[in-house]
Amino acid sequence: MLSQLNIENVAVIEKAQANFQEGLNVLTGETGAGKSILIDSINAILGNRTSRDLVRTGTGKACIRAVFTQIPEGVRNKLEEAGYPGEEELLIYREITAEGKSSCRINGLPATAAVLRDICGELISIHGQHDSQSLTNPAKHLGVLDAYAQNRGEYQAYHEKYRELIGVKRQVDRLKAEESQRRERVDLLEYQVEEIQSARLQEGESQALEQRRKVVSHAQGIMEQLAGALAALNGQEDFGGAADLLGAASNSISYAAQLDESLKPYADRLGELYYAARELAADLASEEESYQFDPAEQEAIEARLDLIHRLKQKYGSTEEEILEYAEKARQELETIQNADQTLAELDLKLHTLYKEARDLAAVLTQTRLDAFERMNREITGVLGFLNMPGIRFVLQHSTGPLAGSGQDSVEFLISANKGEEPKPLAKIASGGELSRIMLAIKSALAEKDDIPTIIYDEIDTGVSGLAAGRIGQVLKGTSKGRQILCITHTARIAAMADMHLLIRKEVEGERTFTKIHELNQEKRVEEVARIISGDQITPTSLANARELIAGGTP
Repeated sequence: MLSQLNIENVAVIEKAQANFQEGLNVLTGETGAGKSILIDSINAILGNRTSRDLVRTGTGKACIRAVFTQIPEGVRNKLEEAGYPGEEELLIYREITAEGKSSCRINGLPATAAVLRDICGELISIHGQHDSQSLTNPAKHLGVLDAYAQNRGEYQAYHEKYRELIGVKRQVDRLKAEESQRRERVDLLEYQVEEIQSARLQEGESQALEQRRKVVSHAQGIMEQLAGALAALNGQEDFGGAADLLGAASNSISYAAQLDESLKPYADRLGELYYAARELAADLASEEESYQFDPAEQEAIEARLDLIHRLKQKYGSTEEEILEYAEKARQELETIQNADQTLAELDLKLHTLYKEARDLAAVLTQTRLDAFERMNREITGVLGFLNMPGIRFVLQHSTGPLAGSGQDSVEFLISANKGEEPKPLAKIASGGELSRIMLAIKSALAEKDDIPTIIYDEIDTGVSGLAAGRIGQVLKGTSKGRQILCITHTARIAAMADMHLLIRKEVEGERTFTKIHELNQEKRVEEVARIISGDQITPTSLANARELIAGGTP
C-alpha cells in the first residue's frame, strides 16, 4: 500500500508530505485547493505521461517520492525480473524538469516510465470522475466483466490461438492475392526455361562457331592456297615439285656417300626431308578435301549464332550465364509450383485453428456469462444498499465473428425503476447514479484483484443525503484489509475516515502555497463541520460533525 507521498515543487505545492495508512483515507478541501495535484503526482509515480506544466513556476524541477509497503508477491516478482531488489519497502522517485524532461528511479536505481507503469499498475488503481462516465461506453463493459470473471487463463489460451489463427490467415490471404501474379510468373518462367533448354547450348559454343564461320567464309581462298602448296610440293607437268627435288638431292648424296662415308649423315637428313615432304603433301591433300565450300553449313552457323545472340540479349552475356539463369528459373518455378501445395496445407491448418479458436472462445464466453450472474447479484445488492432499490441489471449479449477479445459483444443494460424495460446506461443514468453503479462494480471487483490501494476521486459527485452516507459505508467496508484513498466533498463520507487529510491553499506574501495537514480528532470535527455548513462553522454544525464521526467510527 501507499505509505508516504512527498511532493516538491509540483504546481502550487512547494513542499508537502502525506502519510497514509491501511483502511479509509479521506482527503478534503475547498474546490481549487489542490486535491487534483495529489492525483497528478500519484499518476506521475505510476509512470503515466507528465508535462512540464506540473513544475512549480520559478523552479527548475518537480520531485515526487512515494513509499510503498506490504508489497504483493506478484509485484516483488516483477521487480526481481526487471533487475530491482524485491524488498519489503518500495521507493519510487519521479523527476520532471522545467524543460519537460523526466527521469525515474526504483529503489534508487534508474528506471523507465514503462517499467513504472508495469509495476505500479498492480499497486494502485485510480478511479476518477470520468471513469463513471466511461460506463456509458459499451466498449468498456467487456473489460469489467472479464475483471470480475478472473478468466485471464481462458482469455490467454484463446488469445494465443487467435493470434496463431490470424497469422496463418494472413499467409493464406497473401498467397491467394499473389495467385494471379504467380500464374503469370509461372508462364514466363516456363517459357524462359523451355527456350533455353530447347537451344541445347554448350559452354564456349559461340566462340567455336565464330571460329568455324571464319573458316567457312574463307574456304575458297584457303583451298587455293592449299592447292598452291601441293603444287609446290608435288610439282606439275611442266616443272618438278619440292619433294621430287629433295628426292633427287637425296639420291645424289647417297651415291656420293658410297664413295665417302663422311657424307652419309647428309644423305640421311635429305632422305628424312624427302619423306617428310611426301607425308606433308599427303596431309595437305587430305585437308584440301575438307575445305569444300558448303553454303548450307554457313547458313546453319549464322542461324545458330543469331539464336545465341538473342538468348544473350535476354539472359546473359555468355553461354555460362544463360545456363545459370535457366537453373535459377527452374528453381524459382519449383518454389512457385510448391506454393499451391503450401496453400493447401495452410488452408487445412487454418480450418483446424479456426475450430480450436472457436472452441476456446466458447469456453471464454461461458466464463463471462457465469460471471455476470454472480456479479449481477452482488452489484444489485450493493446498489440496493446505496438507495437504488428495485434496480435491475441485464446483460445484452451476442456472439459474432472471432476477434481479439473473443466472440462476444456485451453491454450492460439497466432498469432503474420497477416495470421499466432495461435500457443503455447512457440513456437513463444520472451522474449520481453512475457514481453509485461504478462504486458497486468496484466493490464487487475489490475481492477479485490483488491491488492493495484504490483511489476514488470524488466518487460522491451528484450524490447527497442518505445515498452519500451509504457510499461512505461501502467505502469503509471495502477498505478492510486494503487501502482506500477518497477525495470527497461529502461530510458523511469524510466522517467515516480512518485517516483524514486536509488539503488547503494558503497565501504567504506574494505566493500561493498548497499544504497537506493530517487532522487530529479536534481538527477532523472542525473540517467536517465546515463541509456541513460552509465557512461559517456553528455550534450546531460542530455537534452534527461529532455525531457523524462518532457514527462512522467502529
